[in-house]
Amino acid sequence: MTGAQRPTLEAVARRAGVSRATVSRVVNGSTTVAEPIQEAVRLAVAELGYVPNLAARTLVTQRTDSIALVMPEEATRVFSDDQVFPGIIRGAAQELEAADKQLVLMLAGSPAGHERVARYTTGRHVDGVLFASLHGADPLPARLAALGIPVVCSGRPLDGAEVPYIDVDQVGGVTRAVRHLIDSGRRRIATIAGPQDMVAGIERLAGYRDTVVAAGLPEMVAVGDFTRESGAAAMRELLATHPDLDAVFAASDLMAHAALRTLREAGRRVPEDVAVIGFDDIETAAYTDPPLTTVRQPIVELGRQGTRLLLRLAAGEQVEPALILPTELIIRDSA
Repeated sequence: MTGAQRPTLEAVARRAGVSRATVSRVVNGSTTVAEPIQEAVRLAVAELGYVPNLAARTLVTQRTDSIALVMPEEATRVFSDDQVFPGIIRGAAQELEAADKQLVLMLAGSPAGHERVARYTTGRHVDGVLFASLHGADPLPARLAALGIPVVCSGRPLDGAEVPYIDVDQVGGVTRAVRHLIDSGRRRIATIAGPQDMVAGIERLAGYRDTVVAAGLPEMVAVGDFTRESGAAAMRELLATHPDLDAVFAASDLMAHAALRTLREAGRRVPEDVAVIGFDDIETAAYTDPPLTTVRQPIVELGRQGTRLLLRLAAGEQVEPALILPTELIIRDSA
């Protein structure tokens, strides 16, 4: 259909037997029009194949019906084999599809990308912003919230900003994992911690430290960045500095996968010589050699619930300041 043939607002009005203004109110979501008239307009729209002008709709309703999911990560991380990022995207997309709204995925893995996100969101091109994977004391969530833009963070903001956030029980999950190692007789328990500019890395390390200290055991820490490569390097570091270790808690399954391989290359048997536990319960955790004991976090549900919280906030509702989802220890053959 060419531009000249596209049905107009006036054509819909004639078909429905109402005024142009009435059609405009109906297609822009007004509730002031009687239901029978709304039904007549909707029928005319369907019969003619009329497509509302989205720009005009936005001007009238002050809504874009879209939500931004911002990930301060490089594209190579977001679209890697780390299932956390795709899981959050999938959960957010499912919730928005059910709400008949659009998802705008924005990456901010560089200063330029960060500034692009700031320009776009402060320009009111979306109805709200869900931040995932925040690094450090990022000022952008608080900056947007101060402008009246609905904001929800996945993970507690490290700058102390009073922005609603959703997270999983990081410390509780790690505590259960390390206690499982202690209860099975392990006494030289090391950790491959996550990055210390992310709340997940910070809280998982805190959970490890609190548990081993309470048990009177020594701390043995190497730091990675949630990738396989960093997990392998950290495992080699731990073997060099603590050759008598008998267990490892890795703060992500990808780092745990690399630890399993590195231990095998070093001639250590898992779990006979060294027990290994990860965190995330990604799909491949059940298919490692041996299958990986891990802390399951509800990754897709994190995206769904975070988006649901944001939609409520954007609708003007009062929301809880923090929503914490449970974690679960999944015991397999590695520990």
